[in-house]
Amino acid sequence: AEAREAYGGHLARRDALARTVRELGGSPRPAEAAYALPFEVRGPADAERLAAEIEDRVAGAYSDLVRAADGRLRREAADALSAAALRAARWRGVGVAFPGLTERGERAGTS
Repeated sequence: AEAREAYGGHLARRDALARTVRELGGSPRPAEAAYALPFEVRGPADAERLAAEIEDRVAGAYSDLVRAADGRLRREAADALSAAALRAARWRGVGVAFPGLTERGERAGTS
């Protein structure tokens, strides 16, 4: 039920963002027909890990938008980033220090 609710929220945000892109004179990129999973999902624990991974990736995209936007769009992106980070923490059981910047932080630690 939680995954279905999150999916509905993602679709609503996607549609709103597509409208904003069109209002700004752009052409939103259509969703892919299918996506390759980052790992095989064999059971409930893998499904929860995948849900956290998806939310981390969503948080990363909204983090980029927070940096690039201003005004209403920046606030909406910050709200979406926060919501994705909270969902990821629920799926993972723990949050991260800088949601949306996890992959950047991991790269910096290995440089």
